[in-house]
Amino acid sequence: MKTLYLVRHAKAGWHDPAMADFDRMLTKHGHKQAEEISHRLHKKKVMPELLISSPASRAIETAELFADTLGIERDQIMQKIEIYEGQVGALAAIVQELPDEYKTAMLFGHNPTISGFASWITDKSVEAMKTCGVSKIDLDVPHWNEVAVGSGTLDWYEFPEKE
Repeated sequence: MKTLYLVRHAKAGWHDPAMADFDRMLTKHGHKQAEEISHRLHKKKVMPELLISSPASRAIETAELFADTLGIERDQIMQKIEIYEGQVGALAAIVQELPDEYKTAMLFGHNPTISGFASWITDKSVEAMKTCGVSKIDLDVPHWNEVAVGSGTLDWYEFPEKE
């Protein structure tokens, strides 16, 4: 049995009209969202063994805030450009390549791909995840490389009250 947490990055803004999408940073509201949700997860005793994030500024900022709250060193966050550039298949490949020594992982990404991946892995229609929304997916597989369409069950979904 494996557990995967899927996290959509917190609220980001266009601080400068010339800014590239990749460089968009969290707004003050986004910081509050990440702090609120990461504290909720801490109270639920969520402790992922591995954090994997898109290297885009808004995703890595969200991952770092979660890491701080959950007591994980920021330098332990694995960054994968495929999360930013890829589609559902790219996220599946990342998860399927995780080392089996880890039983829990948390992946930080972007919509619409992160929501599409949640639908793919559970084989159920999952509504678009809200900013800083977190889905806990229980996987009935002993090895990450066995993750496939419908191999997961949505256990719960948390999101900030105000988007």
